[in-house]
Amino acid sequence: MAKNSIKITTEFIKLDALLKFASLVGSGGEAKNLIQDGQVLVNGEVCTMRGKKIRPGDTVSLDGDEVTVE
Repeated sequence: MAKNSIKITTEFIKLDALLKFASLVGSGGEAKNLIQDGQVLVNGEVCTMRGKKIRPGDTVSLDGDEVTVE
C-alpha cells in the first residue's frame, strides 16, 4: 500500500478532484466511475459522493493507495 500526503491550500477539495490531483486516476470520468462503483474509501468508509468535501486530516483510499490531505 502506497501512502502519500497531499497539501491543499483551500478549506477543502472535492473527492473527484482529489483523485485527479493525487494522480490516482487519469481523468474525471474515471474518478466518477470508481466513486459511483463504491471503490473509493474516505476515512475507511465507502463514499459514493463525487462532490464530497475532503478536508485536511481526511484519508482517501483507492486500490491500495492511500492519500492523506494536509
